[in-house]
Formats: sequence, C-alpha cells, structure tokens
Amino acid sequence: MLDVLLNHRSIRKYKDQPIPTDVLNEIFEAGCKASTTGNMQVYSIVNTTRIEIKEMLAPAHFNQKMILMAPNVLTFCADFNRFKKWCVQSDAIPGYDNFLSFFTAAIDALLVAQNVAVAAESKGLGICYLGTTTYNAEKIIEALNLPKGVVPVTTITLGWPDEDPQKVDRLPLKAILHQETYSDYTSDSISDLYRIKESLPENIQFVKDNEKESLAQVFTDVRYKKADNEFFSSMFLDVLKKQGFL
Repeated sequence: MLDVLLNHRSIRKYKDQPIPTDVLNEIFEAGCKASTTGNMQVYSIVNTTRIEIKEMLAPAHFNQKMILMAPNVLTFCADFNRFKKWCVQSDAIPGYDNFLSFFTAAIDALLVAQNVAVAAESKGLGICYLGTTTYNAEKIIEALNLPKGVVPVTTITLGWPDEDPQKVDRLPLKAILHQETYSDYTSDSISDLYRIKESLPENIQFVKDNEKESLAQVFTDVRYKKADNEFFSSMFLDVLKKQGFL
C-alpha cells in the first residue's frame, strides 16, 4: 500500500471500459472504513455514470474532458441530511445548522475520498482529484438533486488509465514536517524549499507561457487570483446558507 501512495499520478485519460460492480463495491467499502467524527459518518458519495448527468456536471468543473471520459465520476458530499432525519425520527433534537457541523462533515467526506482514491489505485485504477467542486457547488447541487443539509466538497474521476504520466513534483518533506512545534520559515529557507520546483523545465516553461517573472506569479496572477478567490468564496458561503449550515 505504501508503494501505491508513493507512486500516485493524476490520470486524466481513461479507457472506454467499465469498472466491474464488485470492484467498485470493494473500493467503496474500503472508503467507508475511513476515520469519522463520533462515528456519525456524515458524508455521502454520488457515483455518476450516465452521460446526460455528466454533461450537466461538466460546466461546474470548467468542462474538463475527464468528466465525460471517465466511466465513474464520484462526488463526495458533506451530508447531515441523513443523520438529522435519524435524530428526528428517534425523538432527538439535532443542532447541526451551523458552520462547525459543515466543517465536521466536510472532513469526514475528504477522509473517505482519500480512502477511495488509494483503494482504487491499489486495484490498478486511475483517479484525478478535481478542486473545482466548491467553485460551482450550486450547479452540482442542482445536477445531482442534493437536498438541504448536503454540500459537495470534492470530486474524483475514476477509471482504467489510458495514459502513464510522470509523477507530479512535491515539496521536500522538510518543507511540510514540523517537529514538536511550528517552526516559521525564513526568506532563505523559502528559497531553498522552492528551488527545485522553480527549476523544473516544465515549470520554467509554465512561467514563460504565462508571460510572468516567477512561478509564484503564475499562481497569484493567473491560476488562483484574489478576485476569483473572493468571488467563489462568496458563492460557496451562499450555498452553505441555502443548504442550512449558516
């Protein structure tokens, strides 16, 4: 299993080959063994295979081709709908219409998503995590008919790989791991930690293609701009209100 984690690749091209139901169920069972707050399991997984629903989802994910290409599109949701209904039917009064409850459920859903990803890769399947889910959550809610109390938090495309891409670079462990307490970064340590990433040929080309002076500028000025972050933050907060968490 350690080899699976160390050799992770994002797969964006898939074979036109369905995944057997028994394999899928085994993967989902492994996913649901993930840690969960208070053993509440306040999450749901929506497994989408029908092309007409994928076509509804695609615009929410900026029409990335893998949404239509992958045999399975998995949307992981923070879900207090089921748990609240159980409470009410059991003469218990739920108090989960708040941000903390959403955050609790979102953590649960993300833990399950990672379990599913690792289980799938251990079977030879490919996955790609989509960070676009929270950008257009309202469109996904509409496409998947999600009721109040349910909010999509991440998406994974799943299928048999039709490509063998290189592993994506990662920062060295010393950039991430702090011993005992947090050790803040100096200017010199920041330069050292990002030097390899900045010197990779593909990232040098990335900077050139975007007509920027540094890789950091590509992130701040092109990929994840302040205005976009504020716009999508406002949209997502509206979703949380509509879905009963604020």
